[in-house]
Amino acid sequence: MREIITLECTVCKNRNYTTTKNKKKHPDKLELSKYCKFCKKHTPHKEIK
Repeated sequence: MREIITLECTVCKNRNYTTTKNKKKHPDKLELSKYCKFCKKHTPHKEIK
């Protein structure tokens, strides 16, 4: 039931990471603080379609 999702930087809008999540247990959008190599700092990354 796990689906592959893509994480996008909220600052520069680059798609940097992919991960998986269970959409039945967590239907809301995922947001994590990850390192962006384009911004060269930790920024919030949100799940996109």
